[in-house]
Amino acid sequence: MSKVDEFLRKYSIAPECVDMEALTSGFLKEMEAGLAGKGSLEMIPTFTREDVKVRPGESVIVLDAGGTNFRTCLVTFDENLSPVISDFRKVGMPGVKAEVSAKEFFGILADNVERLIDKSDRIGFCFSYAATIQPDHDGVPIVFSKEIKAPEVVGMPVAASLLKELAARGYDVSKKKYSVVNDTVATLLATRAGVKEEADGYVGFILGTGTNTAYTEDNSRIVKLSGQPEGRQIINVESGNYDLSCGDIDKEFFASTKNPDGYHFEKMISGAYLGAFATFVLNRAIDEGIFSPAFAERFRAIEGGLTTTTMSFYLEKCHNQDYDLVRCVEGNEEDALNLWLILRAIIERAAKLTAVNLSSAVLKTDAGKNPRYPVIINADGTTFYKTEFLKQYTEFYLHEFLEKKHGRFVKLVRIDDSPVLGAAIAGLSV
Repeated sequence: MSKVDEFLRKYSIAPECVDMEALTSGFLKEMEAGLAGKGSLEMIPTFTREDVKVRPGESVIVLDAGGTNFRTCLVTFDENLSPVISDFRKVGMPGVKAEVSAKEFFGILADNVERLIDKSDRIGFCFSYAATIQPDHDGVPIVFSKEIKAPEVVGMPVAASLLKELAARGYDVSKKKYSVVNDTVATLLATRAGVKEEADGYVGFILGTGTNTAYTEDNSRIVKLSGQPEGRQIINVESGNYDLSCGDIDKEFFASTKNPDGYHFEKMISGAYLGAFATFVLNRAIDEGIFSPAFAERFRAIEGGLTTTTMSFYLEKCHNQDYDLVRCVEGNEEDALNLWLILRAIIERAAKLTAVNLSSAVLKTDAGKNPRYPVIINADGTTFYKTEFLKQYTEFYLHEFLEKKHGRFVKLVRIDDSPVLGAAIAGLSV
């Protein structure tokens, strides 16, 4: 264990190498810089408030464009203000199979909205691609992910363009109001429908393939926006782009990725990268004699290296012979223990960094000082919930750092259908 401990400390992988106070202070400074249009955090204003009033009987047309699917439905709030989802439909996003023009893109969206367009004058649109949000609550795509091939749509307001297409088909859209939000903002807003208890503030958090955070900020502190009225609005932090590295091995790993200069924080905690980082670390450990030659041969024969799922499997069931990593350590208990310790350290460090992210958002809201009125964090994402130890250690470090040292209280919740519910709430905000 001492040999592994020395290795983990040497490369700043050991969780105790993470100084939460210093990193949280740095994160908060970057948040302030982003509000002024500087730094590595974009801190995108959304022009959307969190304190939306929901009334019984209200209905919202909801559109959810996320990944490779496009979902449409009607969300109605019953007499208990609980959301009821109806007329749900899911189709593939236009541009997945072949490139589409802007006319084809909005035509396909309109095909799936027509059946709903007369059922409400409010539209909530969860648009989970990089987009600038306009003061009129529309969203303008900056770039699509690789799966979506619709270059003509970049730079076009998605809600206004959709309504224009519907108007050309003869629908009266003159009274329609809309709000476009991304999935993290929708995750925050979903608390208005999915949480009935009293709270002092809300944070939206996603840790899946990637990661992001949203919180509510005073308009007076958003320096890059001028002429904003008094009040507060939700900020999309784009926290995955925080420029951070704990040690040299992180920098070496960043250099091996497709975009070495961006999304460093995401590459230290998210599902798309944890497995690849573990592969990188274990190969270095092999080179430094931490493992036996037999382990080295077996490990390097694993096609494509590790994923976040396969590294988690070993921590969950380290004696299951169906798992590649279990077979790698067969017959050598020292290899088996060293592997477990290294993988656990990578996950625990990711959890501690996740706690830094969430602590920064909570401290920035200046809320949660009374344990009877905590900050509700709606956490979404399979990596957060399904990676062994990740949620457990995140909650531990939030308790030790945020509660014990800073006197801030939080409650983590998981709300089903957050993108749909959050988009519905956004539609009611305009």
